[in-house]
Amino acid sequence: MKISKPLDVTIVGGGMITEMQIIPSIYYLQRSSTVKDINVCALNTPPLKQLAENETLKQAFPGHTFNSYPDYKTEAADKMFPELYKDVIGKMEERNIVFIALPDQLHYSAIIYALEHNQHVISVKPLTLNYNEALEIKKLAYSKGLFVATEYHKRFDDRVGIARLKYRAGDFGEFRVGYATLIEPWYYRDSNFQNWCTTENSDMFTYIGCHYVDQVNMITGLLPTEVSVYGVRDKYPNGNEGYLWTNANVIWENGASLALINGMGYPNVAPGGNSQGIWLFTQGKKDGGLMFHDDQYRGLKHSYLNKSDFEGDSYYNEPSPDYLKLIERGGDGLTPVGYGYRSIEGLINSVHRVENNSQEKSDELSARKEMIKIIDDEGIIATPANSSFNELVIEAGRMSILNDGRAVTIEYGDTPTVKFKEYK
Repeated sequence: MKISKPLDVTIVGGGMITEMQIIPSIYYLQRSSTVKDINVCALNTPPLKQLAENETLKQAFPGHTFNSYPDYKTEAADKMFPELYKDVIGKMEERNIVFIALPDQLHYSAIIYALEHNQHVISVKPLTLNYNEALEIKKLAYSKGLFVATEYHKRFDDRVGIARLKYRAGDFGEFRVGYATLIEPWYYRDSNFQNWCTTENSDMFTYIGCHYVDQVNMITGLLPTEVSVYGVRDKYPNGNEGYLWTNANVIWENGASLALINGMGYPNVAPGGNSQGIWLFTQGKKDGGLMFHDDQYRGLKHSYLNKSDFEGDSYYNEPSPDYLKLIERGGDGLTPVGYGYRSIEGLINSVHRVENNSQEKSDELSARKEMIKIIDDEGIIATPANSSFNELVIEAGRMSILNDGRAVTIEYGDTPTVKFKEYK
C-alpha cells in the first residue's frame, strides 16, 4: 500500500512477546520504510539488554536497533522505572503509534495515557479486562480520530481465513459443539509470568483462551452469551499462586458450546513450542460438518545435531512454520514470515490507512473517523467497535473463575453487561 510517511513506534513492554514477535516484525517494517524510529520501554534494563543483544535479531536485521528506555548501557539492572514510558510517549510527535505489550491488568491505563497524548494504539490481547474500560477506550479514540486495535494474530492464520469464507458461504452448516486447547510450555512458570499472571490479576483462559473465543467469532460471526471457567490453583517457583490450568465452557447465541482447556505445562522436552488446536463440529440439514485445525503439528520433523541452551529447545523438534519464522528471501538479513508477522503488518498498515485518508481530504478529523469505521466494518482487524464481545467474555470469565466456575451470562443491547446466571 502507499505510505505517505513512515511512523514512529514506541513499544511499551520488553518481554517475551516483544522479543518473539513484535520487534522482528517492526524491524522488518522499518527496513521497508513503513516504520521510522523505534523506542522500547521496560520496567528495568535486563529485558532491554537481552533484546538488544539477541544474536538472531542482529543477524536477521543488521544495522537495526531501538532507543532503550531506560538505557540498558548506563542504568543499573535493579533500578525500576514504572513511569518512564509516560515520559517517552509525552515526547512523541502526535499521531504516531504506541504498541502496548504489558501484563493484562496494565493495558487500560497505558492505552488511555497514549490516547490522551494523541497516539494511535495497538495492544496485545486482551485489550482490557472488562467491557466498560474497552468502551471508554473506544469513545476516547474515536473522538480524537485515533486508531485502536488488538493484536489477535490468529485472525491472520490462513486456516482461519479459509474457514471463515467457507462457513459464511454455508458450506459447513451451523456450528454446534467444539473443543479448543492451547497449553503453553512449562518453562513459562520460571519467567516473568510468575510476577504478574497471578490469581488476583489474570489466568490462563484470560491470557491465551481468548484467542480461540475470538477465532470462533471470526469464523462464524456468532456472539458468546455465557461463560464458565474453572481454574486449578498452583504455585509458581517464587511462591506466587496462579490459575495455571483452566477449563472453560463458552455458550454461543445459537446454543452452540465451545470447551477450552488452557494451561502452562506443556513438557519442556516435548517437540514444538506448545500444544494447540481447535475442533468444531457443525450441522447441516442432511449431514454433519467438521473443522479441525491441528495448530500443534504442521508436518515438519527435524532432528538436530546441535541445540541452544534455551529452555524448551530440543534435539528432536516439530517446528511450526506458520506463526513467525525468519528465513532468507534475498537482500540484507532475513525476512519474517507467518501470521505473527502478517498480523502486525496489517495493524501498522491500518494506522497508515487512517493517516493517508486524512491527508487526502480537507477535514482531517472526519476523514480519520471515516477510515476507522471502514476498518471496523471490514471485521478483519480486532477493533473496540467490532470485537468488544472479547472484553465481555474476559470480564465474565474472571467473575466465573473467582467463584469456582459459576456460570456468568452476557447480555448485549444498548448497555452490554455480565451477571451470574440465574437458575429457575
